[in-house]
Amino acid sequence: IYTATLTYIYSTYIYNNTKSLFMGINLFIKNNFVTLLRFENNYTKNYKTTMKRQDLYFAAIMLAIFLPFFLSPELYSWYKTFNVEHSMIMAFLKFGILATLGEMLGCRISTGNYTTPTFGVVPRMVIWGLLGMAISMAMTVFAAGIPAFIKGMGGEALVAEFATEGLSWGKFIVALSISVMMNTFFAPVFMTFHKITDAHIAENGGSLKALITPIDMRRQITSLNWDRQWSFIFKKTIPLFWYPAHTITFMLPGELRVLFAALLGVALGVILAIGARKK
Repeated sequence: IYTATLTYIYSTYIYNNTKSLFMGINLFIKNNFVTLLRFENNYTKNYKTTMKRQDLYFAAIMLAIFLPFFLSPELYSWYKTFNVEHSMIMAFLKFGILATLGEMLGCRISTGNYTTPTFGVVPRMVIWGLLGMAISMAMTVFAAGIPAFIKGMGGEALVAEFATEGLSWGKFIVALSISVMMNTFFAPVFMTFHKITDAHIAENGGSLKALITPIDMRRQITSLNWDRQWSFIFKKTIPLFWYPAHTITFMLPGELRVLFAALLGVALGVILAIGARKK
């Protein structure tokens, strides 16, 4: 609930006035929800036009996704069981829903609307679902392979700490190693392919046709803005965001890692929106 509400505050105010953002967060921390929804100051004169109904709908969707798991222990127990037994299906659903919502949030920040005529919500959900399955597979491979490599290099004690519950320097070092290796070797290819699919969906008008039309890989790769792909996506987001973010991911219990990675998709949408504005 806190994450969804803070995300809502961020998307609504950050490009209007920084001071209003901090006032909103301060009011939220104090649980003064009525004041939060009504506050208006000299720095935010266009509050009523900015606080659009669609923002409330988006916040409601975010709450509707997460709130039931906090209110119903039975539902959360079912989720954990289903997640273990059908991990790929859950990876598809989690990334298909959450990462797409993240891109919609990014679209809201960069364009003022949650979608555009060529955005293609359904095609993006399908593509993100498939990419989520690939991410889940990569997390499994690197989470098993890097500790095996560290153990083979004489780091048995570090790997033993990584396998235990709680926090420790050994767990941090192994988790950081997994994150660095995965984001160095897997993430660039994944991010580039994701960029290509975005362009492909837009070229097909955001319609379902994008899912059955072959991608012209040669043209898409050569027309990609490699300067921005390197200077912002690779050079900045990977070391400054994804290395630490996925270090936290791999320090979590196994059943929570893919869910947390999917939640990072929301953050990715915001990051890409900021990058687009700086383009």
